[in-house]
Amino acid sequence: MAGNKNLHTSRASKADEFYTQQNTVEDELQFYTEHFAGKVVLCNCDDPYESEFFKYFALYFNALGLKKLIATCYAGSPIVQTELDFFGTQNENPSFDKRRQAIRFDVTEVKDWNGDGYEDLRDVELLLKTNRNVVTYLDGDGDFRSSECVAALHEADIVVTNPPFSLMKKYLPFLVDSGKKFLVLGNMNHVTFKEIFPYFMNNTVWLGYNSGHFWFKVPDYYEEKATDFKVDADGQKWRRMGNICWFTNLDFKKRHEPLILTKRYSPEEFPRYDNYDAINVDRTADIPMDYDGVMGVPITFLAQHCPEQFEVLGIANSARWMDYECFTVVKGKKIYNRLLIRKLSDMGDWKDD
Repeated sequence: MAGNKNLHTSRASKADEFYTQQNTVEDELQFYTEHFAGKVVLCNCDDPYESEFFKYFALYFNALGLKKLIATCYAGSPIVQTELDFFGTQNENPSFDKRRQAIRFDVTEVKDWNGDGYEDLRDVELLLKTNRNVVTYLDGDGDFRSSECVAALHEADIVVTNPPFSLMKKYLPFLVDSGKKFLVLGNMNHVTFKEIFPYFMNNTVWLGYNSGHFWFKVPDYYEEKATDFKVDADGQKWRRMGNICWFTNLDFKKRHEPLILTKRYSPEEFPRYDNYDAINVDRTADIPMDYDGVMGVPITFLAQHCPEQFEVLGIANSARWMDYECFTVVKGKKIYNRLLIRKLSDMGDWKDD
């Protein structure tokens, strides 16, 4: 999120409070439902009182066939458990410091506890209020790398969360090294980190189904902006963030659907880089169907990448990770970062008779 003052200072101030909307979670999770039956899901960067991720899995616990749902949160969060008293349980412990105490929630079943004929979040609320075994107050700070949270990770099969963006270069390798399946929100620019990009080259990690500009709920102390900012009728502040995407190693159908290529190559429309044997392509939609050499394409190409159609060779410009030197310069003018790709097959090509 280049240009965002809050994110530039987040490492020092812990200002990573971007709360995901319910529809953002539901719009993405609908494409992975077959992965969750019989699984333990961990939301390891989620205050359960605020998290739409926790609410989603609690609401659809039975529909997804979950075995268990675990949620943990970082105690240093500036608004941890202060905006919403969703379940009302934090007030039942008078010694509980809701600003400093990290918590863990464990849900192993959701039944019609209140007898209204439905299984919904009101039943989860009743469960958490009446069953002390569900809520655990952690000794540590709830950081995803703490021993208590690592123990929760060992129990889990799949991790789904919105991690602190300022820690993504540490968080994503942490997940990959754990060997767990995951689906986490991030920013497209995170792809270019040297700690992350090799996973995309090796098809270890890929982008999820949706990407683009998403709205996030933010604390009141966040500065107002002339654009991509709003305050709703309840006084809640919202920020719209660009280049948002999902990072995952869960497979889904769209990932294997090839791009339909309609453009044809011409030297005039697709000039070569001054110092590297590759052509420049400004838009993913303009990738030529009849060129088999190396192409430099926008990073957003990854949102439509079919691994059976193209291979990712590297990423250009010296400040980024790759094992050889390439600068995207055309006639002396530097072009913004490009992925270097090459076509593997003709699948998806469209040609005139």
